[in-house]
Amino acid sequence: MSISATAVRFDDHTMWVELSDGRTLGVRWLGFLASSVSPAQREQVELSRVGLHWEDLDEDISVAGLLAVEVHMTRQPDQAA
Repeated sequence: MSISATAVRFDDHTMWVELSDGRTLGVRWLGFLASSVSPAQREQVELSRVGLHWEDLDEDISVAGLLAVEVHMTRQPDQAA
């Protein structure tokens, strides 16, 4: 995948991921980030060409995975016949 994360920021409910193609994705807290992870731990994210990594938490999120969630969340429901 040629799209990569260029920056990440957090607010009270959302992780904002800026992408190399100019888009910014807003993702509500994902499981491990919503549970017992402190704000300081969230901020320890490392960016790579394929996604986001939290060394101390041993967690990874791929850009492809974020884009798949975004497509799923914005897809229009099928029209009833």
